[in-house]
Amino acid sequence: MFELDLRSRKPIYEQLVDRLKQLIINNVLEKDEKLPSVRVLAQQLSINPNTIQKAYRELEAQGYIYSVKGKGSFVNHIMMTDNSAEIKKVKEQLKKQIAEALFLGITIEELEKLITEVEQSVTRGDEDDSSSERR
Repeated sequence: MFELDLRSRKPIYEQLVDRLKQLIINNVLEKDEKLPSVRVLAQQLSINPNTIQKAYRELEAQGYIYSVKGKGSFVNHIMMTDNSAEIKKVKEQLKKQIAEALFLGITIEELEKLITEVEQSVTRGDEDDSSSERR
């Protein structure tokens, strides 16, 4: 399904949450699609099942997935969920990142170009290539 960076400073469950969000947002995983079971995904990624469970709980709390007892976890209808708290959190993170970028000398024009690139990749459903363009 995807790979995780085991040497990253970012916790594995957060990497998993981010990657699954990306797959959901880009419609790679469609609404009501069943996610792999905790055991199966843990085996595929060679990580502890508790890590997968933690990621699934986080995704459920954020409204990206829902669970059906005895059936598994499924992709939620994102448009119907109240994600105002998540939007507020993302905006705060963006403010911090933009401030840091400006401090480091990235111009407004470069930021606008980057936003346009991200918007195009999201609408096309491209993979996340932001890690290859770090400054």
